[in-house]
Amino acid sequence: MLKPGQKAPTFKAKTQNDEYVSLEEILADGSGLVLFFYPKDSTPGCTKEACDFRDAFSDFEQSGYKILGVSKDSAGSHVRFMENNNLQYDLIVDTDLAVQNAYGVWQEKTNYGKTYMGTVRSTFVIEKDGVLSVANYNVRATGHVERLSKELGIATSKEE
Repeated sequence: MLKPGQKAPTFKAKTQNDEYVSLEEILADGSGLVLFFYPKDSTPGCTKEACDFRDAFSDFEQSGYKILGVSKDSAGSHVRFMENNNLQYDLIVDTDLAVQNAYGVWQEKTNYGKTYMGTVRSTFVIEKDGVLSVANYNVRATGHVERLSKELGIATSKEE
């Protein structure tokens, strides 16, 4: 598992629009990145988390951070999820699990006594220098964005 202070794993992946995005490009323009991993488009917890990031988008942007979501869903699923929830940030299509494996979020999980492999809801904050300032695994969807904002010292619109 990754820890704050480590270099973030680099990645180059396709978004819902079939365009490539890479960590190098994001950092090259002087932005930091909030990279959040979630299990599945259009499920209650994932929708709550994605909409919380949507609602705080401008606060993060004003603080110098871009936001990217990652799941193993298809581009079509991502497009529907974005349209249904008015998401203004890109979602990475990680069907081959390359980004999830690089960040250590594809893990064994247990639900109702069944063990299976799945995405552990996690968030990473990558600073402009490519170093992780936050590496949170097993986050709760509800209240997560608010806690992250406080951790980073970002004033949210809700506080005003």
